[in-house]
Amino acid sequence: MLKALILKMTHIIPDALYLKLRYYSRFHKKLNLKNPRTFSEKIQWLKLYDRRPEYSMMVDKYEVKKYVADIIGEEYIIPTLNVWNSFDEIDFDTLPNQFVLKCTHDSGGLVICTDKATFDKEAARKKIEASMKAKYFYHTREWAYKNVKPRIIAEQYMEDDTTKDLRDYKFFAFDGDVTMLFIATERQEKDSETKFDFFDSDFNHLDFINGHPNAKIPPAKPQNFELMKELASKLSKGIPHVRVDFYEVNGKVYFGELTFCHWSGLMPFEPDEWDEKLGDWIKLPPKTRYFL
Repeated sequence: MLKALILKMTHIIPDALYLKLRYYSRFHKKLNLKNPRTFSEKIQWLKLYDRRPEYSMMVDKYEVKKYVADIIGEEYIIPTLNVWNSFDEIDFDTLPNQFVLKCTHDSGGLVICTDKATFDKEAARKKIEASMKAKYFYHTREWAYKNVKPRIIAEQYMEDDTTKDLRDYKFFAFDGDVTMLFIATERQEKDSETKFDFFDSDFNHLDFINGHPNAKIPPAKPQNFELMKELASKLSKGIPHVRVDFYEVNGKVYFGELTFCHWSGLMPFEPDEWDEKLGDWIKLPPKTRYFL
């Protein structure tokens, strides 16, 4: 009830109050912004007080590619096929048989085409246009997204010949220190929930859950695990916390995206002691200017 009321008033509630209400609705306790200790609390603090202008470029799914290529190299970038300002601008005849459409300014605005002959263009239009209208910032107060221009990009379709699945390797990095990752599996299976398995920096499985259950059989260590850690370290230098996502396709590493607020800092850990453990890894920077 409280969450529904909060979401209806997203555009008028000041950021700090909004986050306090969302946090209380999720965790049933007050958000401590004066002396945050847990990962969830520190993520809310960073939303308010770590607002560097370059963060907007770093979450823009189109603009971030040049930024990342300049740091780690063009060879890790998934090719962009085109970019448009609206769905009606897309000329599907110029696209290959398989491709991926993404909105540049949000989380979840994604459509995958594996065969143009059976591609449901109207369903794709409905999803993409809904995402283009969405104001992601107002639902999460993740400041980096506030000024990202809504656009649509088409990317090259990627699939690993061995697994027939595009697995995410999501590394938690703290100013160059890569401490943990999780692997998302079973995302494309209609009758199965996505699975998240967490591992430490030596690839030991960690016994906690955050958002999705563990897989019955933990996923294997990626071939390029050490390389991905090295790249994540480079991309996170100077940033209190960022999650760096990679794919491994046929033995090659590709950059996915940068995420400053995993689950927006609003997903409980089971057991909750991990919220404090991850919180210890975030060293808060001096406050930048905060706007209501």
